[in-house]
Amino acid sequence: MIRGLYTGAAGMVAQEHRMDALSNNLANVDTTGYKRDTSIHKAFPELLLRRMNDTGVYIFPFGSVDVAPVVGRLGTGVEQNEVYTVFTQGSFKESGNPFDIALEGRGFFTVQTPQGERYTRNGSFILGKEGLLLTKEGYPVLGEKGPIRIKKNNFIIDQEGRVFQNATFADDPDRLVSMEENEWENTEFVDRLKIVDFPEERYLKKQGSSMWMATYESGEAKVFAEHTGPKVRQGFLETSNVNPVTEMVNMIEINRAYEANQRVIQTHDSLTGRLINEAVRV
Repeated sequence: MIRGLYTGAAGMVAQEHRMDALSNNLANVDTTGYKRDTSIHKAFPELLLRRMNDTGVYIFPFGSVDVAPVVGRLGTGVEQNEVYTVFTQGSFKESGNPFDIALEGRGFFTVQTPQGERYTRNGSFILGKEGLLLTKEGYPVLGEKGPIRIKKNNFIIDQEGRVFQNATFADDPDRLVSMEENEWENTEFVDRLKIVDFPEERYLKKQGSSMWMATYESGEAKVFAEHTGPKVRQGFLETSNVNPVTEMVNMIEINRAYEANQRVIQTHDSLTGRLINEAVRV
């Protein structure tokens, strides 16, 4: 009976972990490029119950307990296994700002931070004082040759992530595909955005500010080869993949599950108290 108290308590702790992940999702529903988290749980090992002395007289030899008759199984609760990030594509919101960039498909922008390279889906960038393309936190956005430096505002980024400046058609990224040879004379190629992917992106570690860090389990970042990466869309932002309605429904489910485990503990406590009081009377 006492074991039931621990099982109910484990269930309550599991629902607390689910609520933490859900609350973080709702807090970041308007964060550009945010990917929602979900708490994954697993059961503790089940106890296999056997009758060790079937007739009351015969004792099974040492090491042969596996031949004892099986009574049943007893669950021992639940525990959190991991907080899993769902990397589904968010919807696109057109901003018209040339410094806003979105990725359509798998992949991450690479950002240089004091702690090393970090990765993000948040393409809300700005132009720094030194002409560097920066994140809102002031970290340089990396190209394949290093930080991207833009001398003029009339730059353009095509669908392959190539950055051009002094572009004749800076207000029309798709025009790069069909530009005539004489229209390239004054157009300068700057660099190609360093867009990377990981063998196991689910094991990336969140660092805050919409950034991820590579881990041993995720594998090292690999730059997409030409024509194999995601489609780069300039003038758009990727919204978070959090659905507020779904999250609110999940919140109701979590509250009910928490209350159910709470009632289990209360019931066990009541039965234990009753057993002790009646045993004292006898």
